[in-house]
Amino acid sequence: MTAKHSYRPVEKREPLSGGRIWIVVGLLSVALLSILVRLFQLQISEYTTYKILASDQHEVQAQLVPKRGTIYLRDRFDGSLHPVVKDRETWQIYSVRREIKDATSTAEALAPLLDLPADRILFQMMYATSSYQVLSKDVPMEKAETIRSGLYPGIGTSKGPTRYYPEEGLGGQVFGFVGTNDGNQRVGKYGLEGSYNEELAGMHGTLLIEKDGVGRRMSMGTTELQKARDGSDLVLTLDRAMQYEACRHATNAVKEYQAESASIVVMDPETGAVWAMCSAPDFDPANYGKIDSISVLNNLPTFDQYEPGSIFKSITMAAGIEDGKISPNTTYVDPGEEKIDDFTVRNSDKVAHGVQTMTEVLTKSLNTGTIFVQRLLGKDTFRKYVDQFGFGAKTGVGIGPEAEGDIRPLDKKGAIFAATASYGQGISVTQIQTLTAFAALANGGRLMHPFLVKEIVHPDGSKQVTEPKVVRNVISKRTARLVAGMMVTVVEAGHGKRAGVPGYYVAGKTGTAQVSDPRGGYSQDATIGSFAGFAPSENPRFVMLVTVVKPKTVGWAESSAAPVFGDMAKFILSTLQVPPERPIQEIVQTPLPPLSVSGTSPIIPSP
Repeated sequence: MTAKHSYRPVEKREPLSGGRIWIVVGLLSVALLSILVRLFQLQISEYTTYKILASDQHEVQAQLVPKRGTIYLRDRFDGSLHPVVKDRETWQIYSVRREIKDATSTAEALAPLLDLPADRILFQMMYATSSYQVLSKDVPMEKAETIRSGLYPGIGTSKGPTRYYPEEGLGGQVFGFVGTNDGNQRVGKYGLEGSYNEELAGMHGTLLIEKDGVGRRMSMGTTELQKARDGSDLVLTLDRAMQYEACRHATNAVKEYQAESASIVVMDPETGAVWAMCSAPDFDPANYGKIDSISVLNNLPTFDQYEPGSIFKSITMAAGIEDGKISPNTTYVDPGEEKIDDFTVRNSDKVAHGVQTMTEVLTKSLNTGTIFVQRLLGKDTFRKYVDQFGFGAKTGVGIGPEAEGDIRPLDKKGAIFAATASYGQGISVTQIQTLTAFAALANGGRLMHPFLVKEIVHPDGSKQVTEPKVVRNVISKRTARLVAGMMVTVVEAGHGKRAGVPGYYVAGKTGTAQVSDPRGGYSQDATIGSFAGFAPSENPRFVMLVTVVKPKTVGWAESSAAPVFGDMAKFILSTLQVPPERPIQEIVQTPLPPLSVSGTSPIIPSP
């Protein structure tokens, strides 16, 4: 039997046409090109990004977190820069929430190592907004090594920046401090750190990663890295030696006079550059979390408003002379007291001195004398000069928050408001306003724009330099010289003797102001003593304001602010190497009358 075979016809395949071949070649070329492009993207254009993604958390932070700028003081003699606020690398302890095994026991174990309460650590690890949290900064190396041993899952260590203050005793209120915001980013608060936070902080970088619908990074996705831009440095106008002495003298004044606070501000009258600005009590910006009251964070020379008292009489005299209403030798008859509206205004010594010159008005600090000048000027003209001297407006010194003061009482009806303002009561000012106004008396009548930051140095090396700026001319050189001469008499023969410096002519004015009571009227047992002045009087090298708030051991400014001014002035003149103008003779201190509360009350209701 013959086997049967079945045959299937062989199909003939037609050769690929030229068009189809090119389509295949094109697809392969596109695929190859895509691979090459991706390889170039991965290995060249996005190399840094993927290197960061493959590194640890610290490297990511280093690329995305900017370096905060440094704050410098420039040496007066050799021009060298000295850092007073800077970043330094320290050990930090951080937590990653998803990796923590037992949060409670971990927090309890870390508490003694970090010197923090366990409940606070637990909250940071488990309930803060971000899963990555810095638990502590500036941790000693030995404790960081203990934590790095691996006994605490979810807890890691890294080196990170913290703010460092190489020189102690230079004033925390001026510098401020660096804290963190809700996004765990460092941010400057108060003082210069807050006012110049944008310049100091720089700009954070960004890392953009394209992900799929379930949150995984796409292998062919786009990644973009924008590196951080470092912050700029600040070079201040503060003189390192003067700033230290100002802080030391303010601290000593609080202790010696048992005062609520004391402040010292020093300025170059020719430029407006602030050479010293310090108050006590102060705070340590490296340990701002340990303060007792948030009020200590405010910079008193710019933040506090207060009634200036008799130092304002110098401003009134300058207005009267400039307007042609008086001269230093103009006389009036001092009645000792005057009835204005429903009030009786008295001199602080309750004495009627008879015929007195305007110079004697300043020397004896007679309230009725400045009222006499204010009446000659008229209310509107007097207010114009108060405004021109810069009161009632922020100076723009560059450190916040800054108050405006309040001269609105001069707009009220009634003669009493302008009368009391003529000797510094009923209106409020700031220390920086007062200092700037007295600088105009010292420099020939120019109201200068005060400033604390001389240079902003950007990361690329470019600089933004602050140049001296005249806000306006307030009085003539002649008026300024005449008022300066009257103020010299205050120090030579009046209430300002203890502000004098042997060998020099010092121009200045005391002021003992009452403290307003929130319930109305004035406190019966609280005063603010101040002394404003400059030296040498013929060619002033500095202008200074000393303020002592609520001293308990003394009542008059000549017993508190004046001697502090004298000690600081002696130091400044020595630092500036100003040669003496006359033979050096020790100043003889005369005993002061006891403080009479009723005697300091310039306004006493009529019986």
